[in-house]
Amino acid sequence: MTEKNYNPQQKEKKAMKKQKAVGKVKKAEQPTEAPKRIEEKPTETVKTEEKKPEAIKEIKKEIPKVKKTEVSVKGINLPISTKDGKFVCKFIVKKRIGDAIRDLEQVEVGKKAVPMKGEIPHRKGKGISSGRFPKKAAKNFIILLKSLAANANEGNLDEPIIVEAIANMAARPHGRFGRTQKKRTHVKIIAKNKIQKSKKEEKK
Repeated sequence: MTEKNYNPQQKEKKAMKKQKAVGKVKKAEQPTEAPKRIEEKPTETVKTEEKKPEAIKEIKKEIPKVKKTEVSVKGINLPISTKDGKFVCKFIVKKRIGDAIRDLEQVEVGKKAVPMKGEIPHRKGKGISSGRFPKKAAKNFIILLKSLAANANEGNLDEPIIVEAIANMAARPHGRFGRTQKKRTHVKIIAKNKIQKSKKEEKK
């Protein structure tokens, strides 16, 4: 640069421009602070209960129990002798269910004998000549009579009395190798309400 073209003011201006440019570069290099994250609080979800339509109240009428006149129970293929079953049936007829159960419990223990016919040893007791203690038959009959009592309770019978008891021979399966035949019996017991006699019949 020649002396003619030398201008000190122009030189100062150029220097100032350079300084400003360097200052802008430094500012650009400085890391900018990351914007602070605003912690958003979880919004509480308010459970809105759906308004259910008002339930229609249905008045449940109690269904009255049908009063029955008779109830029955069946025992199929009971493992008892048909002969013993026949005499036990005769023993419990015309008795109340509770009395029949108590009598058979005494038979099972060996305190009361069931009247039987045939060449059978005599037993002590009122109105009995010969009899035995068929404990296995008594045990099976007690189960049937308890079931009959439950049926009578369900049928609203006031004073159930055993009207009919039948024992029939069932199919007898063969034992091992067909040497013996096992004892099987069908039993049916029917109970009805006690017939109350009128005053005129009682006087007669």
